Amino acid sequence: MNTHGIPNLADAEWRSSTYSGGNNECLELAHGVPSFAPVRDSKAPEGAVILFGHEAWKAFVTELGRQRSR
Repeated sequence: MNTHGIPNLADAEWRSSTYSGGNNECLELAHGVPSFAPVRDSKAPEGAVILFGHEAWKAFVTELGRQRSR
């Protein structure tokens, strides 16, 4: 982490959702980053990263599951 509390993601292991079908049009999540769930657009891996807290990411994914099951 730098002095602003932002993790260094240079060596992060990014993974796409198994629902993406491998078409490179999805979100990617970096695993193993303490305190954060970093998310980026697979079409722009050098672009912006959104840092969710773990609980916020869990709530987001849970709500997506609820919406999908409707």
